[in-house]
Amino acid sequence: MQQDAPQLNIGDAARASGVSAKMIRHYESIGLVRQARRTQAGYRLYSGEDVRVLQFVHRARVLGFSLEQIGTLLGLWHDKDRASADVRLLTRSHIEELDRKIAEMQAMRRTLETLAASCHGDARSSCPILDDLAAPGVCS
Repeated sequence: MQQDAPQLNIGDAARASGVSAKMIRHYESIGLVRQARRTQAGYRLYSGEDVRVLQFVHRARVLGFSLEQIGTLLGLWHDKDRASADVRLLTRSHIEELDRKIAEMQAMRRTLETLAASCHGDARSSCPILDDLAAPGVCS
């Protein structure tokens, strides 16, 4: 007779997957991951496969994929007839998005470096940094 695989409670699933219990509940509520099986007392139970899915989600979040992208990736992961080209296309799109964000952050950093260099950093009350932040019509 085959024994059922052990089921984990939400705390154990959180520790095993790297996803907090709060985020597991959130991912369930938005339909990113399937709802956990429940005991008669209402406690959530997670299988080894559930933990693998949560680990997948965690790794994808660490790599900066959006929840929508992760949903797509999960669908592709579960679809054994998928083309790897679909996964690559999504990943390349994410890389382009990251490159845009990096360029924006580098521009912010350059602006802040310029502002910091223009500040005397002494006891004077005048501050070019605050003046720049308060300047009307200066938006990027």
